[in-house]
Amino acid sequence: MAASVIVLPMSELDLGLSVALGIGLAAATGLRLFLPMLVASAAAYTGYLPLSENFAWLGTLPALALLGVAAVVEILAYYVPGVDNLLDSLATPAAFVAGTLISAAVITDLPPMVKWAAAIIAGGGIAGVTQSVTTLVRAKSTAFTGGLGNATIATAELGGSLLVALLALVAPLLTLLAILVVLWLAFRWWRRTSRKRQAPNA
Repeated sequence: MAASVIVLPMSELDLGLSVALGIGLAAATGLRLFLPMLVASAAAYTGYLPLSENFAWLGTLPALALLGVAAVVEILAYYVPGVDNLLDSLATPAAFVAGTLISAAVITDLPPMVKWAAAIIAGGGIAGVTQSVTTLVRAKSTAFTGGLGNATIATAELGGSLLVALLALVAPLLTLLAILVVLWLAFRWWRRTSRKRQAPNA
């Protein structure tokens, strides 16, 4: 007996891809706030990325210019000792907002209430988790290296944010899978380090 193949309607497939794209871009905002939004703005401006009706402004030249300036300022600020830790304290709530907005911008063909619920829970949630992980890593680097290793972390975050944002545009589902794997590995690392801290006190 031949195995049956389930083929999703194209509309449902497109919806799944847009949700995965939103989550991927949101995860990238957890590493850098403005760079993924700049990537999305450039993609929308060139006609590659369709946006929700209320987010058409993201694909305009003024938005592209402003996000470009903001991204450069943010990138440079993370290489200033002390400022990077200050930015981390501000970036966690900002990442949640940015992740929610960028997800809502690219999730299309859903009723507004459903779209915003998905954007807040999936987009804002993944951005907040990603930012929290990077904040923890930078705090450990500051404690163990006196901040000398923070520039390396900033470079890794910058490259990761750009890579995830670009990959999300090209292969949203693959990006989503990669994000889940990285977060699982980060959770295992956090549990292992927590157990090592508790071991001397046992």
